[in-house]
Amino acid sequence: MLGFLLLYVGVVLFLNGLWLSEKIEDREIVVINVVSGIVALLVALASIFGSDANEGSIRAGALTLLFATTYFWVAYNRLVPVNGNGLGWFSLFVSITVLPVAVRAFATATTTLDLWMGVNWVIWSVLWFMYFLLLAMQRPILRATAAVTLFAGIITGWIPGFLILDGFL
Repeated sequence: MLGFLLLYVGVVLFLNGLWLSEKIEDREIVVINVVSGIVALLVALASIFGSDANEGSIRAGALTLLFATTYFWVAYNRLVPVNGNGLGWFSLFVSITVLPVAVRAFATATTTLDLWMGVNWVIWSVLWFMYFLLLAMQRPILRATAAVTLFAGIITGWIPGFLILDGFL
């Protein structure tokens, strides 16, 4: 399911980057965030509650729920008049939480994909931290955040998701 999930992480980050660059309207971006949130939620639930669930799959499911929550929250924020502070503070929590995941990925890596996932976790941590700075701290980094979001969508989701689904990784 990793390729499936990463493909949707890629598309939602790519489109959110375009949205932050003002290429997509606020209400239109809701669709891909809800769809990607549902995909991440279903993958997480299968990982946590599936018949072959174990410590590793439960950990993966818990981390995947952080993605699902982010996407649902972005969609929510586009539909109701809020300032985004809550999502910003949640993003700080996630940014800090996933740093040890990156360290573990590097420490236990045995394949190129394992190393790539370690890099992905670092990129995602930086991205969530940028959302914290943008939303909760009101730093003027919208353009930089848009660019990093686009980059992350391509490098951490779209490319590896496609390569895994196509059998190259």
